[in-house]
Amino acid sequence: MPSLPKTYKAAVFEKADQPFTIKDIELKEPSEGQVLVKVLACGVCHSDAVVQSGGFGNGFPIIPGHEIIGNVAAVGPGVTKWKEGDRVGGPWHGGHDSICKQCQRGQFQMCKQEAINGVTRDGGYAESEAVVKVPTDIDPVEYAPILCAGITVFNSIRKLQITPGETVAIQGLGGLGHLAVQYAAKMGYRVVALSSGDKKRDFAHKLGAHDYIDASKEDPSKKLTEMGGAALIVCTAPNPKAISPLTAGLAAGGHLLVLAPCGNVEVNSIDLITKAASVSGFPSGHALDCEEAIDFTKLHDIKCMVEKFPLKDVQKAYDHMLSGDVRFRSVLVME
Repeated sequence: MPSLPKTYKAAVFEKADQPFTIKDIELKEPSEGQVLVKVLACGVCHSDAVVQSGGFGNGFPIIPGHEIIGNVAAVGPGVTKWKEGDRVGGPWHGGHDSICKQCQRGQFQMCKQEAINGVTRDGGYAESEAVVKVPTDIDPVEYAPILCAGITVFNSIRKLQITPGETVAIQGLGGLGHLAVQYAAKMGYRVVALSSGDKKRDFAHKLGAHDYIDASKEDPSKKLTEMGGAALIVCTAPNPKAISPLTAGLAAGGHLLVLAPCGNVEVNSIDLITKAASVSGFPSGHALDCEEAIDFTKLHDIKCMVEKFPLKDVQKAYDHMLSGDVRFRSVLVME
């Protein structure tokens, strides 16, 4: 076992609905099958606000964070796949039991006993954590959000197996949306970006969108219908009132994919019936999915736009994320 520090710094939610406390945590050596990771960067996600409230059923105190990239600091007994110094990541999905029905089907991120980084166990708002293989020639700050925001949109779009050349609309141009536009364009779809304000038009086109619909001036569903309807509409902005009418813009057999947690969303059942359309969501991805998302992101030079914050400014990074002003993901960088 390499020489390890006795403590590490972490940003902790001590109690429900309380702000962060930065404190020194006693470092425990990894036990059987565990990997200890020295965190380099960790993204800040809206899901962390649910952790803060205890909305996932998590206990307290808890260190949030599930967009983690770092280096292996030590491995526990029985670990042969990883060694000290390896560059790895820790996404939302942090482990599974391999025996439940979902695991037997390869749906590991839906495991009934799923371990979740930053929810069921301490996460990456800390200097130490893990495991996803990560190349050493990529920027951990830019790629940390790929382990949640990136994998969520990448995996959900590809799993629906939409035929290349079909129209895919992306609702929202924020943390998830700006990645979804890039992924969809590189996957070979006709990409239509849906947002509000003409100022976002040029930005959408720079990301790879072929068309832009300004929802503040036009009816997105009507415009999509004029284009022939969308085979897929990916909803990334948490606005139920904006999402609900979009079923009218689907093509026959189209899919409305909701990736933004926003409570109840009403949809028109007539649209679903007459178009044989569907509404669904998707839960992130497991380790192999994450590695494939990273490879695709690197191969196609997809850019996750981030703002960096040191761990000591965690509250500022978190509040900036909640305000919606961040462009487009807050990332903690360990000092």
